[in-house]
Amino acid sequence: MAGQIETKAEKLVQDLLLNTEYELVDIEYIKEKNWYLRIYIDKDGGIDLDDCQKLSHEIDDEIEKQNIIKDSYILEISSPGLDRQLKKDRDFERELGKDIDIVTYTRIDGKKKFTGKLTAFNAESVTIDEDFIILRSQISSVRLHIDF
Repeated sequence: MAGQIETKAEKLVQDLLLNTEYELVDIEYIKEKNWYLRIYIDKDGGIDLDDCQKLSHEIDDEIEKQNIIKDSYILEISSPGLDRQLKKDRDFERELGKDIDIVTYTRIDGKKKFTGKLTAFNAESVTIDEDFIILRSQISSVRLHIDF
């Protein structure tokens, strides 16, 4: 059920954002104490509270009109944040040349955590530091590397 709602909501949001300055980064529909529909949006220069409020009204109205979610839920619109996960090809494309952190499901060369410059990617693998290739099927998560 949650997967179907995420898919329908993703299509709805992509249609709403078509020909706008906004980009849909991710969507999740999850049950905590309540049901939450979390939508992560970005644009060049970042988003602010006004962007979130505007999009929240538009998206909520359209979800109700199309009756996508029948149960009570809380809609949250936000920026994906600095530590965003890279999931889709467009995420990797945007971050080419930047340092990333990769966590794998199993050890590779005795390690599960890798940091390096994203130099290439395709449907099957991610390459860091020009020559270290990790299969996407082995990757648990990829995030931008943040130096503190």
